[in-house]
Amino acid sequence: MKGALVTLEGLDGSGKATQAGLLERGFSAKGIALRRVSFPEYGEESSALARMYLNGAFGDKPEDVNAYAASTFFAVDRYASFRRRWGADYAAGRLILTDRYATSNIVYQMPKLPRGEWDAFIAWVEDFEYVRLGIPRPDLTIYLDMPTGISQELLRRRYSRDGGRRDVHERDLRYLESCGESAAYAAQKLGWKVIPCAENGRPRSVEAIHGELARLVVGKFFLSAGETGAD
Repeated sequence: MKGALVTLEGLDGSGKATQAGLLERGFSAKGIALRRVSFPEYGEESSALARMYLNGAFGDKPEDVNAYAASTFFAVDRYASFRRRWGADYAAGRLILTDRYATSNIVYQMPKLPRGEWDAFIAWVEDFEYVRLGIPRPDLTIYLDMPTGISQELLRRRYSRDGGRRDVHERDLRYLESCGESAAYAAQKLGWKVIPCAENGRPRSVEAIHGELARLVVGKFFLSAGETGAD
């Protein structure tokens, strides 16, 4: 018996970590076994190359590392995480919730390629990670669609509070806008569920987004809304 895998995607500042935490608490409060994972796993050795790339060790611009090379950095981290941390839970039938996944390689690396190569890159990512490396394919991918201008303001507030430094993706607005385009393309092609996270130029409430997210998970896995803490 295998488990189920739900993946949350979205640009930096879209609220993925917040929404993953709310969903985890809602499930746990109802006694539903859920394992939450976040990528990259910054505290693990397996994320070393991903961290070096994001911190600018291979160049100051995202395009300094080609889409295929950068994708392998993040894929290795996921493989190690699956084998060492949550593969047994998945095999035992547990629900796994990931904040980013192989789908992030599509969102963040595909813009480096000409539009005519996007379909081939999507096929390569899915073959490399789900077939060659053998990590599970998501049963449900949900994209949190936050406009780039709003997400940038939210990131500015976050880093002003904690003193953090933006990575090579986060400090390149043009590149993030391209990532938004690749995400929209992938969502349509691959059947991702999309939740709009802004309305009339302002972010929607965390609670409203959570309610929509919870209903999507409920509907996919045939659970009653009361079992997830959803409204």
